[in-house]
Amino acid sequence: MVRILIVTSAAAAALLSGCQTVETTEAGVVGVDRDQQMMVSAEEVHAGSVKAYSQMMAEARKKGVLDKDPALVKRVQGITKRLIPQSAAFRPDAAKWPWEVHVISVDEVNAWCMPAGKMAMYTGLVQRLNATDDEIAAVMGHEIAHALREHARERISRQMGTEMTIGIVGALFGIGQMGQSIAGTVADVTLNLPNSRLHETESDRIGVELAARAGFDPRAAVTLWEKMSKVSNGGQPPKWLSTHPPHEERINDLRAYAEKVLPLYTAARGGAAASK
Repeated sequence: MVRILIVTSAAAAALLSGCQTVETTEAGVVGVDRDQQMMVSAEEVHAGSVKAYSQMMAEARKKGVLDKDPALVKRVQGITKRLIPQSAAFRPDAAKWPWEVHVISVDEVNAWCMPAGKMAMYTGLVQRLNATDDEIAAVMGHEIAHALREHARERISRQMGTEMTIGIVGALFGIGQMGQSIAGTVADVTLNLPNSRLHETESDRIGVELAARAGFDPRAAVTLWEKMSKVSNGGQPPKWLSTHPPHEERINDLRAYAEKVLPLYTAARGGAAASK
């Protein structure tokens, strides 16, 4: 019993000493203002992301599935180019990130954004959903929001906390160490491990605001989700939706926050019309 208490105390002390409370983004109109606990620096995670993304794009190019459809690439990049400047409403430093987006010819309903703004859209999402520009903006806005909120860094920090605890236990009980490279971990949390419902809800809300600020109809996030639900045919949803909130709850939340940012969309559309 005494030994267990010592282990627990040591683990708690180590975790507390390594954690840092951060505010990754401004609240925005949607009011996302949760403090986050980090155990790894943004610089390390960004460097790992750049490395992992480069390797993944090289592999996609080798397989002949990278940017095969010039028209779709131009379309996705044009939409993303309008979204990226709007990230300044949540964090000005994001404008300096090495943003990049590619289209991968895979028949999977998926898209993602790694830390540092490294993005990919799969052709399956656009083709199988017959996605409009507003709906693509909803997807990319959601994924950009994950990067702005540094959800990958937060999840890596939690994983490190678990591994640190196991490492302490291992040192005392002789169980071995755990660990992975940052680049490998970034790729894993982005592609393979589903986000928490909290992370998904935050990204939904920030995503509709990014879309609205860029002049895309934020209500498209609702129609996008409805299409996603139909694609799953009542069965297992796409991997990136596997931990999302229940259907009705999510629809109601998206609808409410889309209405909240509708004035931003109206203003953006008015400004665009005036500039013509």
